[in-house]
Amino acid sequence: MPRVDGVLETALYVDDVERSLKFYQAVLGFETIGSDERLCAMKIAGRQVLLLCKKKASANLALGAHDGDGRVHLAFAIPAAELSAWEAWLRQHGVPIEERQTWERGGRSLYFRDPDQHLIELATPGVWSNY
Repeated sequence: MPRVDGVLETALYVDDVERSLKFYQAVLGFETIGSDERLCAMKIAGRQVLLLCKKKASANLALGAHDGDGRVHLAFAIPAAELSAWEAWLRQHGVPIEERQTWERGGRSLYFRDPDQHLIELATPGVWSNY
């Protein structure tokens, strides 16, 4: 079987790219690495990319299949030692934590919503057998 090296990019479809861009920059510290009238690409870690795509912006392009709608879930890995710092950081930025979860392998997760109501998770090691 040919090899897959990992997830390169993940796309969230949003109503207002600028609003979402400000949220992900201010709350999660992601850096913009490219943008146009349809989307903004943000560097997460290493070579991972988060795309913030304007809903229905690609409908008339050859990329017409590139669209989505509805709330989705996305998890970002954080060091276990920084969980408390993340809780304080989110509180400082007025981002309510919807849920806290401790997993059977010892991992812990914080859940909150972005401006488009996507469910964002910050997860420590111990959530999955491979993390």
